Amino acid sequence: MENKKDDKPKSMQEIFGLTDEQLAYLKKGKEDEKNLKDEDVALAGKLVLQRIIPRVSKFNLLDPEEYNRHLFIIKNIGDALLSREGKRFIIDEGNADVIRFLLLYFNDHRECEDVFPGMHHVLEKNLLIVGEAGTGKTMLMEIFSSYLFATKNRLYYRCSSMVRLMNYYKVHSHINKFTFNEDREFGKCEPFALCLNDIGLEVESQKSFGTDISDVVDEFLYARYEIYQQWYIRTHLTSNYDVEDFKQRFNYRINDRFKSYNLVPLTGNSRRG
Repeated sequence: MENKKDDKPKSMQEIFGLTDEQLAYLKKGKEDEKNLKDEDVALAGKLVLQRIIPRVSKFNLLDPEEYNRHLFIIKNIGDALLSREGKRFIIDEGNADVIRFLLLYFNDHRECEDVFPGMHHVLEKNLLIVGEAGTGKTMLMEIFSSYLFATKNRLYYRCSSMVRLMNYYKVHSHINKFTFNEDREFGKCEPFALCLNDIGLEVESQKSFGTDISDVVDEFLYARYEIYQQWYIRTHLTSNYDVEDFKQRFNYRINDRFKSYNLVPLTGNSRRG
């Protein structure tokens, strides 16, 4: 029996699963039309395209009515997560700007870069949420994980924690599941977007099998930086360190790795009885 082959090569739109709007954006402009032809686009160019595709958002959150609808979703997810504690999720001056930044950021609006003037935020970077214990960093990232899943957002990420990372390492002596997620049998490498919460816990100074947990964290950060560079799969972090402590703790080891992060300070308390 003969194997049928498609005579017609796949178009760029089919290869990358682009919407008509994204394709139109990529091709707009005379210079783009000359250089961006369907038959010339190889799979190797996917990473480059992924850096351009996000310019077209699924939702227009610059429309106040649309923005408020999404804010309503965030509020309801927060209330649902806090219901087991008998509390409500409050949006106030302590977190309103951060929530606005995150809504614009995850919906591919470059206007997110202007929410915190002077912070030099960039749409394409990962997130580093810092703040004191109790400000709601972990909860906020859990809320947005659920929000991205509910809205079928391509930037959906899973949440994990330092405790889980440490426990996994103690059992397996490696952190592959949190980094490259390699299938030993088939040789697959399938990293996924992740938010690691609570970097800065005091237990980070513990040892496991003679290895400092801080070394495990550094290994995690190195690996996730490589994943970001090669696959453009994002890694977000939350930490109890303040900005200066975070810089002192990590900069001397990972140098420019944190240039790939937007530093977002969180204040206040979003949990109300």
